[in-house]
Order: sequence, then structure tokens, then C-alpha cells
Amino acid sequence: MKAPAVACFILALFLTNLFVASASDGQFLYPGEELVYRVSYLNITLGTIKCVTEPATTYDGKASSKVKIYINSHPNIPFISLHAIYESWMEQDARYSYKFNANTMGDDDKWYFDEYLFDYDKKLVSMEKFYDKKKIQTKSYSIKRKYNDGSSLLFAARSFLFSKKSYVLPTVIMDDTVSTVINFTGAKEEVEIDAVEYPVKTVSFIGNANWTGIYGLTGKFRGWFSDDEARVPIKAEMSVYVGSVTIELQSWKRGTWQPPKAS
Repeated sequence: MKAPAVACFILALFLTNLFVASASDGQFLYPGEELVYRVSYLNITLGTIKCVTEPATTYDGKASSKVKIYINSHPNIPFISLHAIYESWMEQDARYSYKFNANTMGDDDKWYFDEYLFDYDKKLVSMEKFYDKKKIQTKSYSIKRKYNDGSSLLFAARSFLFSKKSYVLPTVIMDDTVSTVINFTGAKEEVEIDAVEYPVKTVSFIGNANWTGIYGLTGKFRGWFSDDEARVPIKAEMSVYVGSVTIELQSWKRGTWQPPKAS
């Protein structure tokens, strides 16, 4: 199996001491945030996605947000076997990526490792792929704009949620330079999830993935994020090989934050 793709979330810094001192439940970039999602098809659990915001850091001398995502398929699903760990170093407002790493277990239980480096001064993205610790591929592309990787897309969406604008986000997926279109409509909706006993107050958006990722992730998608400053992803619907899958917030650790209740 090849890496990487898919989506699933978080963290920004201004100055390390200031950021840590002032971080509050109301900021969407929140150090220590852990979000766990259930991925399902026709209400059958396919797997889980866990997104962890790591402590304040820097990348190449620049303040950087960093997120780590764990993706695991359910062991009782025979047609899906996926175990991956993604790491994304983003600019401090989480609107584009500096670096992306992916560790993905193949069907033979050996690991693929992918690394994408975005050099905006040289207008170049370089990619390296390793299999069982041996380099098997090197690529590079000239770029004219700032890019997102499959993980940082989610945080860019959180950043732009209330903009009421449409964006074409340059994206690197599966070793290729592509694009993701997201229309932030600003529509307010009530969404029900199993994790809470009340409808959640959300802001929805629609988009189109002009690329194909793992398990055929592609095409139109919808998302619902919490209608508050935390902007936590609550639910998403995306298309893969088997059909439309649902990604739903299952549990969270984020200070005293709770999903906002629809009135």
C-alpha cells in the first residue's frame, strides 16, 4: 500500500511563551487538543482517526504549528487494512504546510515512509519515499503558491471557516501537486452525533477534492465544524471506493470545551 492522503486536524503559535500563557478554550489552535473520530460506512465502523496537537515548536527557524494524526482501520473489517501516522508542520496560523511526514504500514506489514518538504524561497517541493527504510523514490516540483498536505488541509479549513469565501487550496497528495476547492458558505446547521445527547451548533461547508487518495478518497465532500471559536470538526461526509463514509467526533480532550448546544 502506498502513502499518504486523507483527511483528519490543529495548533498555532505566536511567540512560544505568549502562546502557552494565553491559550484558552476559545482558540481553535489549542496545544494538547486530542480529537478522536469514528469512520463508518452504512453505520459499520471502518476505523478511527485520532488527531493530536503537539507542543509549540519551530521549523527552519520559523514559529510552527504541529499536528500528529493516527489512522487505524477496524481489525474486524476484512477489506480494509490501514495503519498510518501522519505529521504536519504548518505555519503558525495553520493555513499552509512547511513539512509533512507519513508512516504507513503496507500489506506485508512493512512500513512506507514519505516526506514532503516545501521550500517557498526556492519555490520547490521535494518528496522522498522509503520502503522498509530504503529509499525508493525522489521527486520534486516547482511551485508558485503556498501548499497544504493531506493533514494540514483540515486546519486550513478551521482557519477559513468563518470567511464566507471560496478557496482553491494547492495540495500535495499521493506524491502529486493537485488542488482542493472549499466553499465556506457560512450556513448554520444543527448536527446530531452519538457523543452528545443534544444537537450540536455547527457551521457547514462544501468542497471538492480534485485528487484521489487512499481507498479512493476523492470528489465532493461536506463538513460541519463547531459554531464557536474552537471550530472543532464535528462531522464530515466523504467519498471513497465503497461509497460515502461518515467521519464523526467520538471523544475529545480540550480543556473545558464541549460541543456547543444548538438553541
